[in-house]
Amino acid sequence: MNLTTENIKTLSADAYKRMVISAAATIENNCTKLNDLNVFPVPDGDTGSNMAMTTKAAVSELMRKAPATVGEAADIAAKSMLRGARGNSGVITSLLFRGIASEMKDMDECDSTTLANALQAGVAAAYKAVANPAEGTILTVSRLAADAAIKSAEAGDAPVEVFNSAIASAKVALEQTMEMNPTLKKARVVDAGGYGWVLILEAMRDSLLGIDVTPTGANITESSADFASFSEEDITFTYCTEFIVSKENDKDTFALKTELEKMGDSLVLVEDDEIIKVHVHTDDPGTALHYAIAYGQLVTVKVENMRIQHTSKIEEGSSAASSAPSAPAQRYGMIAVAPGDGIAEVFTELGVDAIVSGGQTMNPSTDDILSAIDKVNAESIFVLPNNKNIILAAEQAAAITDKNIIVIPSKSVPQGICAMESYDTDLECDALTEEMTEALKRVITTQITTAVRDSDMGGLGIEKDDFIAIYEGELMGGGKDEDSLIDTIIAKIKDTDRDMITVFYGEDISDERAAEVAASLEAAFGEDNVSMIPGGQSVYRFIIAAE
Repeated sequence: MNLTTENIKTLSADAYKRMVISAAATIENNCTKLNDLNVFPVPDGDTGSNMAMTTKAAVSELMRKAPATVGEAADIAAKSMLRGARGNSGVITSLLFRGIASEMKDMDECDSTTLANALQAGVAAAYKAVANPAEGTILTVSRLAADAAIKSAEAGDAPVEVFNSAIASAKVALEQTMEMNPTLKKARVVDAGGYGWVLILEAMRDSLLGIDVTPTGANITESSADFASFSEEDITFTYCTEFIVSKENDKDTFALKTELEKMGDSLVLVEDDEIIKVHVHTDDPGTALHYAIAYGQLVTVKVENMRIQHTSKIEEGSSAASSAPSAPAQRYGMIAVAPGDGIAEVFTELGVDAIVSGGQTMNPSTDDILSAIDKVNAESIFVLPNNKNIILAAEQAAAITDKNIIVIPSKSVPQGICAMESYDTDLECDALTEEMTEALKRVITTQITTAVRDSDMGGLGIEKDDFIAIYEGELMGGGKDEDSLIDTIIAKIKDTDRDMITVFYGEDISDERAAEVAASLEAAFGEDNVSMIPGGQSVYRFIIAAE
């Protein structure tokens, strides 16, 4: 008998549990390989690390429990991954598994049709959560893999063959990512997240055949990064509208998303099998709610406008800890992600209520951000990710909690600081959101680090251990002489007509070296226009902000 087509007709709870555990081990074992698929030769290629930590979050929960059905196993895996998700690649991976779980719900076992539909549901969940889906990424690879799985199931194939078809298509799509994404093509690499999804599918297929993978002790905390970037629009609409609607029919929420996108922006729509949760800024909340009730009853509704303050639910205090009544919620709360103690201190002095440690090479998880949210008692809480690879995790945290969360899409520490410099408690929530978002444009950021590998980016040859500069997210230059690189940065900044310079120097930079860099900047911009701050960050030698 053919083992791949005759003997395995369905996935049991135990089979799915082993499949997820094996997939997590595979990603952990290939962590460095995934991290090395990095566009720039900088120590921030963390796709492998983020996917490994995200999938590993499911392992401990699955090992603790004995799910009775495949639906229960899928639900355990999805929920734990969502809370443990780190970075863009980790969040998208968690959403793929969340969609899978939604299709397997209430299933004792999973046949080929359900498996194929589950893979497609995972893709739908991932695409819905990303504001501007970029092709040539894990999204493309997972979508084309799911399409192939559907065709295989429709042809009557068994689950293993469904996986085989999905994997074959995923591998073709992975090779195509290099052509779809100009940045990948320039770097001559495939998408790391897409490669990770191929590895996950292969590991799950092999586990179904009885070939399980165990971790080899790979270090999943190595430096690494995902290069997918998701742009954000400014928030300009009057009413901040948030509601939860129960799902009482099979209507496709894509139609709801489409209508809400026409009405406003800052849209986040997250759903599971029971509810749809929406956050949107619009000038017509009544119409938004009218569209929503077509899907079921409204469970909760929150609306803020320029005249009426939203009253949020005050967190229940611990009566065991104190008999005193809970303090009333402050109007606004601020949370910032900071990669070093010095940077954290600056944010605290500017009024940030809670600091989440993290940044390049150490992206905080969704759960880390949720923990900070839980500690802040405010009617509206603003989150500053300060890194493009943390924005999506912050948005998922906002979708999970019942608190009113506004994610300001800051992609660097200087952007976050500019946003805090615009923090005005007298402004209404939407006006403050607009003001802080607009402030992100006032600053340009340059970061200096050292190359972790040889690289050729668009004809710019970089050797391992060279000093390299990243200007507004793009590789600007590199070489053996850091002072020469700083001169290039100075000339670049002068072209922008900015003259207020703030430098955060890293944990390995001596005071003497910091003084030398300060002297160069002061000669160009004036002594009174240059501030040097010990940031304490571990990855970038210097973070240079110019306003």
